[in-house]
Amino acid sequence: MEAWVRFSAQSQAKERLFRAAQYACALAAAALQRSGANAGALGSVRRLEAHLSLARKLLRLGSSAEALEAAKRAVHLSDVVLRFCVTLGHLNRALYLACDNVLWAGKAGLAPATDQEKWSRRSFRYYLFALVVNLSRDAYEIRILMEREAAGKRTKGGENGRQLQADNGLQQLGLRLQIQLQLLIRVLRNNPPLLLDVVKNACDLFIPLDKLGLYKTNPGFVGLCGLTSSILSILTILHPWLKLKP
Repeated sequence: MEAWVRFSAQSQAKERLFRAAQYACALAAAALQRSGANAGALGSVRRLEAHLSLARKLLRLGSSAEALEAAKRAVHLSDVVLRFCVTLGHLNRALYLACDNVLWAGKAGLAPATDQEKWSRRSFRYYLFALVVNLSRDAYEIRILMEREAAGKRTKGGENGRQLQADNGLQQLGLRLQIQLQLLIRVLRNNPPLLLDVVKNACDLFIPLDKLGLYKTNPGFVGLCGLTSSILSILTILHPWLKLKP
């Protein structure tokens, strides 16, 4: 299993590049379709997108072992909420990647009887669960950091004291919302890894929602979201300090 983990780690950067190219093709295909391009050019871009998708599945073979290893490490986290979210996120990712391997075997002709539609929906379902858990973990981290920031401001006699100066309940509510928004902006600005993780997960969320029919958008929007999250993932590989830990 450790050998597979090392192999997957070496393949991750290539897979991210292929993913960015795949969603760039999806975005280009949507733009060509809107502009009324000829069927030949549109078909070529879509074929390239399909080839890139299949290549990504090949690069992800065995990546479920890496996700399982990450889940085993996350079990030892001291924070109960982080332990639950991170472990569950890795387990769902492992299941998503296992389904992805089945899809690759079917498309490669190794398992021609594979029901592509059923396994695709199953794969996106696990992907969606993983993203929801990851966003929950992000929300928890944001709440903890905002509480620390607010506590620091209170000890210094900061702007939280202005809540007492509100004339009525509506003004007080507006003031509290303003303070919370300022805290949120400050926390995200001071924690680039957390900000990148939130944006990346939020962008990725629209992909399974669209594929499962839970929130239909359009191919161009899905392509843009996938391209954006892929670029952010590449940034975390190029600059490891931008990757949210654990």
